[in-house]
Amino acid sequence: MSTTTKPTTAKGQKYDGFTGEERDAMKERAKELKTSARRGAAKGDTESEVLAKIAEMAEPDRVIAERLHALIKAGAPTLTAKLWYGMPAYARNGKIICFFQPAAKFKARYATLGFSDEAKLDEGAMWPASYALTELTADVEAMIVALLRRAVS
Repeated sequence: MSTTTKPTTAKGQKYDGFTGEERDAMKERAKELKTSARRGAAKGDTESEVLAKIAEMAEPDRVIAERLHALIKAGAPTLTAKLWYGMPAYARNGKIICFFQPAAKFKARYATLGFSDEAKLDEGAMWPASYALTELTADVEAMIVALLRRAVS
């Protein structure tokens, strides 16, 4: 007889495996890959797809995402906007450098700005790879621009 129990959600509901939000994100990624494969060598307008996804977001995620998009385009113009698991992401040579995860995506308390291992943010034996975002103040924007410069250097 097994003494292990199934994981439970915050609301006490039992589930096995991925949450509905995680499954939705995987479906979005599969759709992105199919769209990319259909495009083939002809690159589509991935920035318009990102802007459309941002426009679908509810506030405050949309406000943060719009401003973050503008900061990234200005601070790291070599990055290409594209969707990644249904989230706005920014890539160099096809590899994701950073992404915006809206709070609503996984029903989180706050949105995050995440960086992949392609970002050059290494600092000693440990460093942050994602940052919580509740609003974009002038100080926060300055920190993001500095992180972007390091990430793409």
